[in-house]
Amino acid sequence: MALSYLALGDSYTIGEGVDEAVRWPMQLAQGLRDAGVAITDPRIIATTGWTTDELSAAMDAAEPLGEWDFVSLLIGVNNQYRSRDVDDYVGEFTRLLQRAVALAGNRADHVLVLSIPDWGVTPFAFADGRDRQAIADDLDAYNAAARELCEAHGIAFVDITGISRDGGAGVAMLADDGLHPSAAQYARWVDAALPVATGLLAGEMGSE
Repeated sequence: MALSYLALGDSYTIGEGVDEAVRWPMQLAQGLRDAGVAITDPRIIATTGWTTDELSAAMDAAEPLGEWDFVSLLIGVNNQYRSRDVDDYVGEFTRLLQRAVALAGNRADHVLVLSIPDWGVTPFAFADGRDRQAIADDLDAYNAAARELCEAHGIAFVDITGISRDGGAGVAMLADDGLHPSAAQYARWVDAALPVATGLLAGEMGSE
């Protein structure tokens, strides 16, 4: 029987500006299948613009969510975009981590977190006159807090922020809006996440 997969997040998880088939959770599920892990396409709970508290509220509205074999989480960019305090993010992100673990049957080793990419490198940020260094500094603080929380909870954390900064402003790496990632950029994230996800689900290799 194929493993079930729940993907939680915001515009990056719903794949704003790209086809459904190339959202990063969809690419990750396909990569896992190619690696011998039988897993379904993900159920995605994500909407462009969501902050941590808005994702939590959406999860409340979607209850009962049941139990899943694998859960991914990528959230926080809109907290930073709205200039929310990192301390607020820490509390809300902690609760989301706890919920993700519970949804994974209390298996922290079946939860995967991706870091927040740096939207400050994009043409959108440049055209909007944003302080790119301030964005980078904010996101570094958010991601450092997220990494620490993941380590404390025994949850895998994949840093894709550096990937987003490395050539992330290139036309091929962006959707038409000049802000959100393209399928090619998502593929780079999946290249980083897939070995980790495969390791987490290694015991399920070949499940049918």
